[in-house]
Amino acid sequence: MSIARIIASRGASDIIACDVATPVSQAVTILASKRIGALPVLRDGRVVGIVSERDVIYRLAEKGAECLDLPVEAIMTSPAVTVEPGTSVDEALALMTRRRFRHFPVVEDGTLVAFISIGDLVKYKIDEVQHEAEALRSYIQAG
Repeated sequence: MSIARIIASRGASDIIACDVATPVSQAVTILASKRIGALPVLRDGRVVGIVSERDVIYRLAEKGAECLDLPVEAIMTSPAVTVEPGTSVDEALALMTRRRFRHFPVVEDGTLVAFISIGDLVKYKIDEVQHEAEALRSYIQAG
């Protein structure tokens, strides 16, 4: 199955993102208030990076509290590794594992259409396994 299936019920208004000029302190506030681990970072509507909790922690350790006044562009992970809606869930999981990422912007024709986490993918895989197990139970009981 593809990422498109996971994001089918999501709309563009569901995406929480920030601009490259957003102060790190404001990004931290967004992350905390929404209880999320990362934000896609946009410049002129295009994904140019991701700012995550890890980015903030690493820069705090490196530069101290002064990093909170910087724009997210100064601390974000860039360039952003993206996936397309047609990317399979297994491909996305493998890429997350290989690159040690927990979030991906989903981009179609250069436009951000969704932002997914490893939790989204794992939930999908668990639901898929449970569905298959139920189908097997039904088959065995019918036989």
